[in-house]
Amino acid sequence: MIKGFRDFIARGNVIDLAVAVVIGAAFGAVVTAVVDALINPLISALLGGADLSQALVVEIPTVAGGTASLSFGAVIGALINFLAIAFVVYLCFVLPMNKWRERQARKNPVVEEAPAPTETELLAEIRDLLAKR
Repeated sequence: MIKGFRDFIARGNVIDLAVAVVIGAAFGAVVTAVVDALINPLISALLGGADLSQALVVEIPTVAGGTASLSFGAVIGALINFLAIAFVVYLCFVLPMNKWRERQARKNPVVEEAPAPTETELLAEIRDLLAKR
């Protein structure tokens, strides 16, 4: 069991994944700060709130006689945050990686192997060899 775990850790995929998580968390924090400090105030100014969490708040009556608040602005802010992070990750990671893979594919074209014979073809070949004897 220990050997299997050691082989799993040494494969490299786990290390790549760990690096991606750490970079993603740090990168997410930067994009979140940009969205919270720049984009959200601009949108909330258009919507009439101090920030998006306070914009588009709808009060609804509850069964107990009070009210509950639905904060559509906070949901919109979370969606904007998600889209901004996804867009920046696409521009910084996915797009360059795709371009790199295209260049590698042009440099080293993949040579397709001939398809392996089917079972029927192999049986026909055996039949023909036996018939020649």
